[in-house]
Amino acid sequence: MSEVNSALINDLQARGLVAQMTGDGELERHLSEGSRTLYCGFDPTADSLHLGHLVPLLVLKRFQMAGHKPIALVGGATGLIGDPSFKAEERKLNTPDIVASWCDKIRGQVSQFIDFDCGDNAAEVVNNLDWAGQMTVLDFLRDIGKHFSINAMVNKESVQQRLNREGAGISFTEFSYALLQGMDFAELNRRYDCTLQIGGSDQWGNIVGGIDLSRRQNQAQTFGLTVPLVTKADGAKFGKTESGAVWLDPAKTSPYSFYQFWLNTADDDVYKFLGYFTFLSAEEIAAIKAEDESREGRPQAQMILAKEATQLVHGDAGLLAAQRITEAMFSGDASSLSESDLEQLKLDGLPASDLDILALADTPLTTLLAECGMVKAGREVKDALGRNAVLINGEAKGAEDNMKAAECFAKEKSLYNRFFIVKLGKKKYHLFEIA
Repeated sequence: MSEVNSALINDLQARGLVAQMTGDGELERHLSEGSRTLYCGFDPTADSLHLGHLVPLLVLKRFQMAGHKPIALVGGATGLIGDPSFKAEERKLNTPDIVASWCDKIRGQVSQFIDFDCGDNAAEVVNNLDWAGQMTVLDFLRDIGKHFSINAMVNKESVQQRLNREGAGISFTEFSYALLQGMDFAELNRRYDCTLQIGGSDQWGNIVGGIDLSRRQNQAQTFGLTVPLVTKADGAKFGKTESGAVWLDPAKTSPYSFYQFWLNTADDDVYKFLGYFTFLSAEEIAAIKAEDESREGRPQAQMILAKEATQLVHGDAGLLAAQRITEAMFSGDASSLSESDLEQLKLDGLPASDLDILALADTPLTTLLAECGMVKAGREVKDALGRNAVLINGEAKGAEDNMKAAECFAKEKSLYNRFFIVKLGKKKYHLFEIA
């Protein structure tokens, strides 16, 4: 076990996955003495986790693969409060019903990444509302609040940023969040002999508070490890696209769009992300980088990252669908696409519109394609029609078809009696669904 855990910490460090770690070699020694229980918390601030959550989730998995027991804590209680850490303003408070429903969805998502049927180190999912919800305010103030110094809490960098921002400040509600998170660690230490908390680097102060509370209440030695908050080389926020966050829920971010996100990773980021988001070894990643540097043309790393990350989150079927749609968009041939593939494209893969085919009798293609936003002016459509460069479900249209929109979009010509993919020139696409 000692060699395994030394290799685990070394591997995390080699991947750049360790931002801070308590003790000077104490955590490594602690891990080497046997299987340990660790946890990471996930607050339900939305109805899905996003890419930023994937880093600590995969770290939980890496610890489990090394023989340790992971606990994923879903914040049914802390989600009602809101973590102020490095947030510019107060979070909007959601109702208990909404938070409870989000907890259920997040519980299901974390279950994809850790193993619940592997013997002694099988994973567990817990909800901190189970203990925080039973505590009276007087018990909280006496048993928890007594152990926290206001001086130390006020001096935390995340609190100072809020206090020093004009017009911002911080409510007592969010100020108390650190106490709830500290209570979680102490409670898990009592219930499960949990001795390690992991989280993002913005959670360091909260983790240290939990370590101190576990020592005071339980006379226990506990540890903390944080992972870096993921940023891109150009300083842009990781996991954001023009359409918003990249979610783990396929109903919010389709497998195709998820796959495309990774394909578009910058060369300066791709090898780092291979370390963060895949289980390829450091040696394999170094070999991929060396081969990319020795070859001409586009690096292969983005394709490997997209494949590994999509398969990890969406499984074999999600990966195959993403690859199939990608190939169809490249070739312009939609004949291989399934109905669910087209639903993915409508969700977030292509600009899309509903189509009233009964209203097309007197509508020129030039007008229809301009009004849907595919082009700025009908002239561009007219020019493309003159070159037979407008394709509707793969069928080329010419100038003589401009006044035949009703015929071009006849229902019997649609894919699955619902969809039309219009391609204009080499790069412009639009998806219509019959309303």
